[in-house]
Amino acid sequence: MASVTVQVPAKVNLQLAVGAVRPDGYHELVSVFHAVSLFDEVTVTRADTLTVTVEGEGTDGVPLDRTNLAARAVELLADRLGTSPDLHVHIRKGIPVAGGMAGGSADAAATLLACDTLWRGNTPREMLRRLGAELGSDVPFSDLGGTAIGTGRGERLAAVPSVGRFHWVFALADGGLSTPAVYGECDRLRAVAGADVPDPAPHEGLIAALRAGDAAALGASMANDLQEAALSLRPALRATLAAGTAAGALGALVSGSGPTCAFLAADEAGAHAVARALETSGTCRTTRVAYGPVGGARVLPRLRNAESAPGVL
Repeated sequence: MASVTVQVPAKVNLQLAVGAVRPDGYHELVSVFHAVSLFDEVTVTRADTLTVTVEGEGTDGVPLDRTNLAARAVELLADRLGTSPDLHVHIRKGIPVAGGMAGGSADAAATLLACDTLWRGNTPREMLRRLGAELGSDVPFSDLGGTAIGTGRGERLAAVPSVGRFHWVFALADGGLSTPAVYGECDRLRAVAGADVPDPAPHEGLIAALRAGDAAALGASMANDLQEAALSLRPALRATLAAGTAAGALGALVSGSGPTCAFLAADEAGAHAVARALETSGTCRTTRVAYGPVGGARVLPRLRNAESAPGVL
């Protein structure tokens, strides 16, 4: 094999409960992750040196040097396997860039799996997830997929059984939001309020809604402790949330650190109706309709690999 392609999904945080800052500088989190049908594809090909290329909407600001999480993933696994990191990594973006949907983490997870497959490392997936946690808190879930509760920094995962399919609309904004800046604003707003920060915990009603496949109950239970911080930094997102809710969404929230806004619809037809309303409202740049949960990172068949990297057999 000279080339391997891995497909990996975006995520939305159905719940993001943010605790106080820990001594190591991270926040204690409880995050209910949900993988949705917006995908990146990462192709790794043997090369003379480590390089990264990216294609897709909004990729101008994606780093192409060794600060890219995918490049760091190559180097991390190469060091563990005792092999050379000389690969070309090509990322085909379908996950919004800097949109709070873990696109960079997804690419890191996909790269670990692609490299391990190419190098025939036979590394257990649980070990790949542990390696991924060294790169970022969301990386392990990008490999796992489905729906899961993340604790600690979000890297410790417990799968949540869910029934049926949930239908989503994602409203994309112009530009991105810095995740560290949003966490910093969250801390600032809490300091101004002067209230104690409770220990984060899963929302029991949300977990019950997932297990029952109850979209209405799920929409009513969704919550994001970073939302007010994201709205403080990007006030225009309030109008986006209001427009989607007025269009009939069962639930609405900022996805992760934003600025993407996520809307849960009753069914596929409802999702398309919400998307149309958002696009005519003038409150977002564009929309994406998706469903979840979907599986995590997976190696695509060899024929698809060849299509993703023309000329490589």
